[in-house]
Amino acid sequence: MAPELEATPKTDAAAVVLLSGGLDSTTTLAMARADGYELFAISFNYGQRHLVELEAARRVAAAFRVREHLIVDVDLRKIGASALTADLDVPKGRSLEEMTHHIPVTYVPARNTVFLALALAWAEALGARHIFIGVNALDYSGYPDCRPEFIQAFTHMANLGTKAGVEGRPFHIHTPLVSMTKGEIIRTGLHLGVDYSLTHSCYDPQPDGRPCGACDSCLLRRKGFQEAGAIDPLEQIADP
Repeated sequence: MAPELEATPKTDAAAVVLLSGGLDSTTTLAMARADGYELFAISFNYGQRHLVELEAARRVAAAFRVREHLIVDVDLRKIGASALTADLDVPKGRSLEEMTHHIPVTYVPARNTVFLALALAWAEALGARHIFIGVNALDYSGYPDCRPEFIQAFTHMANLGTKAGVEGRPFHIHTPLVSMTKGEIIRTGLHLGVDYSLTHSCYDPQPDGRPCGACDSCLLRRKGFQEAGAIDPLEQIADP
């Protein structure tokens, strides 16, 4: 008979990890596990065109045997204004300079603010004080809600606006990837045993789920594997 889980997680050992099913969030999950946290994963069905990423999130959560995997429905299609949630073209074939020169149309208005707020609510309900998010300020697509300044501001808000925070049980938001290159992220994940074949990164996948190979996310993923000197297991199923 398998041993039973503890009825209540240790507060200091429990962590809510934002899990999209992508490369960065999966590596973040692996790093939280390596640091000894009990894992609670949260994913979002927000009307994204790349809904296949939720299938990846489920695969990853199962592989890591997280304590609980919560999928929250929040329909950001009603807000739109993003190529991920509205009928707008996803940019393809852009250079790294083009990706970072302007905030791209794949930016979803206030997405990380919304997601972190929901992760914060769940963490408070669980009695957990730690939240992990895989934002990155180096190899990223110009999103303002991936910067350290945003995370610092949100942490301050979280501890002002929650019962736990005002009662002296502050939240800590961990961003272990924030200053890493994509190559460093992948090398770290491989060292921790991450199976990247479980993940999904493409913003505009084909009907059968295969990555397009040309959107910003696909190109950054390819760049990362090249820098890491590793082979992306998804490359073999992408279009030539």
